[in-house]
Amino acid sequence: MQAPTDSPHSRLESLRQQVRSAVIWRSGTQIVGQIVTWASTFLVIRVLDPSDYGLFAMTQVILALLNMLNGYGLASAIIQRPNVDDRTLRQLFGLLLVLNLGLGLLQFLMAPLAAAYFRQPMVTDLLRMQALLYVATPFIAFPYALLARAMDFRKQAQANLVSATLGALAALAGAFGGLGVWTLVLAPMVLFYARAILMTWSARSLMWPSLDFRGAGDVLAFGGLMATGQLFWFLQSQADVFIAGRALPPHMLGIYTTSLFLTQIFVAKFLPTLNEVAFSAYARIQDDPAAMGRAFEKAARIIMVVAMPFYAGLAVTAEPLVAVVLGEKWIEAAPIVAILALAMPFMTLQTLFAPASDARGRPGLSAANGAIGAVLLPIAFLVGIRWGIIGLATAWVAVWPIFLAIVAARSFAVVGSSAIGLARAVVAPVLAAVTMGAVVRIADAALPALDSLPRLLILIGVGGAVYGGALLAFARGTLVELVDFARARRG
Repeated sequence: MQAPTDSPHSRLESLRQQVRSAVIWRSGTQIVGQIVTWASTFLVIRVLDPSDYGLFAMTQVILALLNMLNGYGLASAIIQRPNVDDRTLRQLFGLLLVLNLGLGLLQFLMAPLAAAYFRQPMVTDLLRMQALLYVATPFIAFPYALLARAMDFRKQAQANLVSATLGALAALAGAFGGLGVWTLVLAPMVLFYARAILMTWSARSLMWPSLDFRGAGDVLAFGGLMATGQLFWFLQSQADVFIAGRALPPHMLGIYTTSLFLTQIFVAKFLPTLNEVAFSAYARIQDDPAAMGRAFEKAARIIMVVAMPFYAGLAVTAEPLVAVVLGEKWIEAAPIVAILALAMPFMTLQTLFAPASDARGRPGLSAANGAIGAVLLPIAFLVGIRWGIIGLATAWVAVWPIFLAIVAARSFAVVGSSAIGLARAVVAPVLAAVTMGAVVRIADAALPALDSLPRLLILIGVGGAVYGGALLAFARGTLVELVDFARARRG
């Protein structure tokens, strides 16, 4: 007998199709957008100086801090709630406007203080211009909440792709037009305003905001907890630059932050989009812990299949990779890239827990986990900076496995998984990547003297063959699962 259309099975199948569509649109367009952005970014890196990136990194510490309070947590509350009325939506829009205009003013006023801390007067002017970014934020966050709630990631992805392309073109124009460090301000400005216009149009979200916030306590509480978690995330993610920005000259800070950018491409550029889809999907099954656990472990397995060869490859090909991608003037970054790549698998796994626990209505857990990281990581960076940027990079490798272990132990019960379950989920890609790294290292030592490009291409070919062969030989089921997901077959 055919199952009714509203049966649990049909609802689960519908959710599976929605998740697949969302992942295809978000990750597919993200890949295209990132290809465009990377092509622009790496060309710009070749034109600008490391000191330009060092100055820009100093401003990003302030932007990252204030952006933790920009209201995206309030938007997540709307996604998580089963029912939302028109009044609540207008209140959310009003809150986003008030918050972000206030943040822009605050950044304008505190810019000289930041410049004094970093001992770089130009930071004042850079920060004051970047304060204009907050005007666009409500017109991105609000339509994002509406589209994510409906799991309509197609329109969101299209807006992101177009805005990323416009931002990339602006970056190229600025770099080759001789704008120097101002190129790094212009590009995100163009991207943000283009995204705001396109997202607002796609979601049809332009409405009259409400400044009467009575009755919005639950939204504020949920958003406040998520913002608290994000604030702790700021302390984790920006503590190194905050510490190094005062201890290192702009040139060395630029070397460090560009190395970090290269190693964090996956976890910073792709993983957040997948976590957005995961949060919306987890929210649909938040009352079924067993289903949550299975979904969490499957997500971890699929993500690590993609991430592990990237990280292992960075670790063993850093020297030719930096020479080819960034240029010879950035060769100082190679050893930093090799060290940082070893920490990224732990960071990737740790990042997967927050969307699941938030969707279960437990944002306080993410906030508490963030508080732990906000203590552990700065301590590690304060110790590491005594040995310069090598010590700073080594601190990542030392502290992230500890932080992951603590977060996992605190979160498993909430997300419906366990240490054994997660280990089983990721063991195949981890072992395949370790094997790949060892073989590539041996192959590199056996190669004759070659220019960086042919050397890199040979090592990529060897690594791809070894990784794919290892998965086929020892984890065929993982590859089948990945293909089935892409083809929308039932796993």
